[in-house]
Amino acid sequence: MAHELTPEQLRRTFDPKELGIESTEKIPPLEGIIGQKRAVSALRFGLNIQELGFNIYVAGPPGIGKMTAVKSFLEELARQKETPPDWCYVNNFDDPYQPKALRLPTGWGAQFAQDMKNLIDHVRRELPKVFESEEYNAQRDEIIKSFNKQRELVINRVQERAAQAGFMLQAAPFGILILPVLGGRPLSDAEFQSLPQAAKEDIQRRRDALQEDLKVAMKEIRALEKITQERLRELDRQVTLYMVGGLIDDLREKYKDLPEVLEHLDAVQKDILENIELFKGEQKPDSDVPTWVRELPFRKYFVNVLVDNSKQQGAPVVVELNPVYHHLFGRIEKETHFGALYTDFTMIKAGSLHRANGGYLVLPIEDVLRNLLSWDGLKRALRSREIFIEELGERLGFITTKSLRPQPIPLDIKVVLVGPPIYYYLLHALDEEFPELFKVKADFDTRMDCTPENIQDFLKFLCTFCQKEHLKHLDSTAVAKLLEHAARLAEDQKKLSTHFGAIADVIREANYWALQEKASHISARHVQKALEEKVYRSNLIQERIQEMIARGTLLIDTEGTAVGQVNGLSIIHLGDYTFGKPSRITASVGAGREGIIDIEREVELGGPIHSKGVLILSGYLAQKYAQDKPLTLSAKLVFEQSYEGVEGDSASSTELYALLSALSGVPIKQGIAVTGSVNQHGQVQAIGGVNEKIEGFFDVCKVKGLTGEQGVIIPKSNVQNLMLREDVVEAVRAGRFHIWAVSTIDEGIEILTGVPAGERGRDGKFPEGTINYLVDQRLREFAECLKEISEDTRKPRRARRAVKGN
Repeated sequence: MAHELTPEQLRRTFDPKELGIESTEKIPPLEGIIGQKRAVSALRFGLNIQELGFNIYVAGPPGIGKMTAVKSFLEELARQKETPPDWCYVNNFDDPYQPKALRLPTGWGAQFAQDMKNLIDHVRRELPKVFESEEYNAQRDEIIKSFNKQRELVINRVQERAAQAGFMLQAAPFGILILPVLGGRPLSDAEFQSLPQAAKEDIQRRRDALQEDLKVAMKEIRALEKITQERLRELDRQVTLYMVGGLIDDLREKYKDLPEVLEHLDAVQKDILENIELFKGEQKPDSDVPTWVRELPFRKYFVNVLVDNSKQQGAPVVVELNPVYHHLFGRIEKETHFGALYTDFTMIKAGSLHRANGGYLVLPIEDVLRNLLSWDGLKRALRSREIFIEELGERLGFITTKSLRPQPIPLDIKVVLVGPPIYYYLLHALDEEFPELFKVKADFDTRMDCTPENIQDFLKFLCTFCQKEHLKHLDSTAVAKLLEHAARLAEDQKKLSTHFGAIADVIREANYWALQEKASHISARHVQKALEEKVYRSNLIQERIQEMIARGTLLIDTEGTAVGQVNGLSIIHLGDYTFGKPSRITASVGAGREGIIDIEREVELGGPIHSKGVLILSGYLAQKYAQDKPLTLSAKLVFEQSYEGVEGDSASSTELYALLSALSGVPIKQGIAVTGSVNQHGQVQAIGGVNEKIEGFFDVCKVKGLTGEQGVIIPKSNVQNLMLREDVVEAVRAGRFHIWAVSTIDEGIEILTGVPAGERGRDGKFPEGTINYLVDQRLREFAECLKEISEDTRKPRRARRAVKGN
């Protein structure tokens, strides 16, 4: 049975006294995630399971605090985890284009970098002093003197042989000349040419023999030079090793449990010993040479601390809100040196994956998909469990210059993607790798049960939010008002919305109004003021529509009666604001075989769901009235003064009421608006936006004048969704407005017309004078009319066939 709703059924209220608080000041802060039991369970499972591929997708609509809640949840969990190690890049002395990655215990990375810097600084400062010391120079001079002495002996030996053979040796820029001697002096070219041929041949033969002796002597001198150079280098190595070896041995002792570090220290020592000349001139810097040029050769001994977890407590939680490729995977920076680009391992920079390694990385899925190659790179890293740092331009094929190829770093991470559910479904269907890498879905609900436990958590949220944002605390009346607002956002009297972003905005605005009044706490009037002001900033179009209705531009009757005409209700979404708008729906009927024609559909203004709702009306009429006769009807349905698309089936019951009124000839009360969908059996079904629809018609009636006869018919299943404005509830309490809940079309048509609907009796007929009786009789008349027309059109045809046969 249809029944009129009481004021208590129109809005759930919360008594501030029953909350048991004076304000939110003394409420303990919130711990964990509020109202998301399913999501918390999924998060705990996904974060604790260590097998490959169990990364998490957190799904939920925008504005419910997914990112903030997940970050807080992860930070709490991460504090209980072990802090991951440090990571460094060092020079690969065998192949500088492939820097090596070193793993060090937590906090040791910066220490190792400083130790290496101190080592090189000490060597650069002290080694030149050693090479300038008297002891070193004495040893060096001794080696050189020994060489000179040996070389002199060899040369003297050759000179003696030359003198015995009648020659002398003379040094020249291009070598040593062997000159023949005559009378104690060298022969000139003219004198040599004037000699007899036999004498010249004899001199040439002796010169050739002496030349061979000279070659042997020069070879011996070069061997002596080589030995001397090796002795000098060995001296330099011994001196350098004496000073450097002790320092490096100290480092070996400090890092004795890290084989990779020990290997690197050996390589550093070897390279220093091979490049001693690099350090010798350090005390005589050329003032004309820029500092960076002098420092450049020594960079290869530095340590690039890629990830420093020395200040990290527990596992890291990194939220990357701009996941472009180099932010995720790191980059290799470059410098300009004399017009050319230069890079080395010290210019390798970490990405979010490096900083979150050993912990958790939170990414907004929309931004990951929007940025070039980020999604493919992330999947590759999760599959291989390694982080590769490479040039993006090189990967795309835009750059072919030689660059660094750093050693990949092992990846141990949990990735949490946050985004709308639609992306989860699309990726699951279209990306075959997604189900293998993100096996856990954490669904964030938009509503939670209005239980005492959840209400207490809601109060803790309010306290935590006010403390975090440094806002005034809320008194009990403000808390009650916010609970009612949360129930309205949830569109359910037994639920509370988890759209904490919207609730937080209301608190911020209420705090503003409390500051204007210089109040000590935020109270209910401040919350109400915030809600009203938010509506006022956004309802310009709504007011213009109401003005057009009041002035008669848009034809909406709120008094009187009319046949085949009903006030339907729809909602209009304008970004952050939604309001209800009444629309006149009319129906015209006549005999015919076209059935029910939806004019909106014919002109392509009706959406598929709306068209489905209209087609259902034919099924209703057929099962109710066409059991003993054919359904011969031509009906037109239209939204009057509608100039935009129409979608949804919430007006299907309204259209059916207009159709029944047109068929029965019984007028409908224009002060009553209707919403609700209908099925083929005449059951009225729930719709969305019921609060906005009721309030929209109420506002129109208020503008045109409340008579006490106006109201709205809604589906009975929508009663639980009512959270109407307080002015609507007060109007109902005063008897100036009414709201009815119906389960069937028969219940609704009785309210609209004041005439009984009538039920079919055992004889198959409806009681006379009822709506169903009148509709049934009208449809019967249409059927008989079409039957007569059909018979009349067949008679002349038969007569013509008879004449032709004769």
